[in-house]
Amino acid sequence: QLQASGGGLVQTGGSLRLSCAASGRSFSGYNMGWFRQAPGKEREFVALISWAGDTTYYKDSVEGRFTVSRDNAKNTVWLQMNGLKPEDTAVYYCAGTRGWSSQQSTYTYWGQGTLVTVSS
Repeated sequence: QLQASGGGLVQTGGSLRLSCAASGRSFSGYNMGWFRQAPGKEREFVALISWAGDTTYYKDSVEGRFTVSRDNAKNTVWLQMNGLKPEDTAVYYCAGTRGWSSQQSTYTYWGQGTLVTVSS
């Protein structure tokens, strides 16, 4: 199981750090992704980190502002979000995949989301 946490209300330009904790199984062999779904929009890819933590990939609009990291010993993945903008407002989800893709269909495990609200 995956559980995302750390969401909240923040002003434009602020920062939040989301956590994704895995329980019941190890996700050390999985690449881990972050996705988000804004109100009235489809869920979209945000960031991806390799199982070893040595390779990352980001959606263009968050590159340079968001940083994904992980600690396999703690079975936890983080998404550090800096320079937040109102358009970052969404429910954020973490997910696990054996592949290397931004396509949601390739992800096997999904966590419950955490809401991030950025006020202008």
